[in-house]
Amino acid sequence: MGNDLLVPVDLDRHLYGARAAPVRVLEYGDFQCPYCRAAAPVLRELVDASDGRVGLVFRHFPLFTVHPSALTAALAAEASGDRFWPMHDLLFTHQDRLTDDDLAAYGARIGVRDVVGEPAQAVRSAIVADYRAGVADGVRSTPALFIAGERYTGRVRLSALREAVGEPNS
Repeated sequence: MGNDLLVPVDLDRHLYGARAAPVRVLEYGDFQCPYCRAAAPVLRELVDASDGRVGLVFRHFPLFTVHPSALTAALAAEASGDRFWPMHDLLFTHQDRLTDDDLAAYGARIGVRDVVGEPAQAVRSAIVADYRAGVADGVRSTPALFIAGERYTGRVRLSALREAVGEPNS
């Protein structure tokens, strides 16, 4: 992903759920990946139903050689700042429409201007840091999940994930 100069980046900056959650699920994801799109609502439900015990961290891992719009989508999501999760949801909902004009419209819809072009390039180092962390963790495809630091290789089904995080199945 280039020779970008890296500034210190909080790799856990995109946390969904309670910051004090004792169990963390880490997802390396790609906004153009259909499997990530399918996993997104399952992971949200896992966190929402956990009573604050599970948190989800999203890190960008755009498979740009397979998904030509994944990197620009990741840049737009990152440029969304504290509106990351609403943008995350829009990008997966409209996964087949990720042109610069589409991304700008999604940004406007969530109240964020300038999520493409120069503002998006300004956050590139965060995408690079996430990607490099994924490579270091052995990620080759998405979604790649880690639970409490251990690679999760099961199916992305709510019952299996609840079992993996020690939550009761209802």
